[in-house]
Amino acid sequence: MIYLFRIYQWLIAGPILLVITILTALTTIVGAAVGRRSVWGYWPAHYWSRCVCTLWGIRMKVVGRENIDKDQSYVFVANHQGAFDIWAIYGYLNHNFKWLMKKELEKIFLVGYACKCAGHVFVDDSKLASIKETIAEAEQTLKNGMSVVIFPEGSRTWDGKMIPFKRGAFMLAAEFRLPVVPITIDGSFKAMRRSTYNVTPGTITMTIHKPIFPDEKGFNTRKLMAQCRTAINSALPPEDRDPEEGTV
Repeated sequence: MIYLFRIYQWLIAGPILLVITILTALTTIVGAAVGRRSVWGYWPAHYWSRCVCTLWGIRMKVVGRENIDKDQSYVFVANHQGAFDIWAIYGYLNHNFKWLMKKELEKIFLVGYACKCAGHVFVDDSKLASIKETIAEAEQTLKNGMSVVIFPEGSRTWDGKMIPFKRGAFMLAAEFRLPVVPITIDGSFKAMRRSTYNVTPGTITMTIHKPIFPDEKGFNTRKLMAQCRTAINSALPPEDRDPEEGTV
C-alpha cells in the first residue's frame, strides 16, 4: 500500500502541490499589492495549507481553540517537529497572524517574495543590530492588531523530541508585552521527518494552551521560556516528552 502512495505522492500530489503553491504565491503578491495585506497575506495561504493536508492524507485534530480570542493579538510559540507544522498552524489555527521566520527563507523562489509582500517578518539573528531591526519591524506589525507565530527551537527536530529553545524568541515576546500562547504539535514528525521528503499519512494533533499574560513588570524571559516549554511538553506523548520538564 505504501508503494502505491509513493507513486501517488510523486506523480500526482507533488505536481498538484507545485501548481497550487505557485498560484497561492501569485495571489498573495497581487492581492497584497492592490488590497488589504492583512487579508491577502493570510487567507490564500490558509486555504493552501488545508489543501496540502488533504492532498497528503493528513487529518488534523485541534484541541483548545476556545483558549484564544479571535479579536486579541498574541505571540504564538510552537514546537517544530516537521514541515507540516507550517501547514497545520496556517490551515487550522483559525487566527490571523504573521510568521517570524528565518532570513534565509526569503531566498525561496517566488514563495520568499510572497511572504515579504504578505508582511511576514524575517529574522536575522546573526548580529545584535539585526535583532533590534526585527523587533522594530514586528512591533509595527503588532500595532495593527496582528498576532505572530514563532518556532523557538529555530529549526526542525531530528528525532521528534524538542531541542533547546533559543532565548531570542522570548526576548521578542517580552518586548511585545502581549499574551503568549504555547502550541503543541504532535504527529508532524511522523508525517514527514526532517531527513526525508516522503510523506506518511496520519493524524496531527495541535493543542492550543491557555495564554500566559505579562504581569505589571512585563515578562521575565527565562521564566516565560520555561513556562512555554513545560506547557508544550505536557501535550506530547510520553515517548516524546522531555523527562526534565514538568507538566502543567
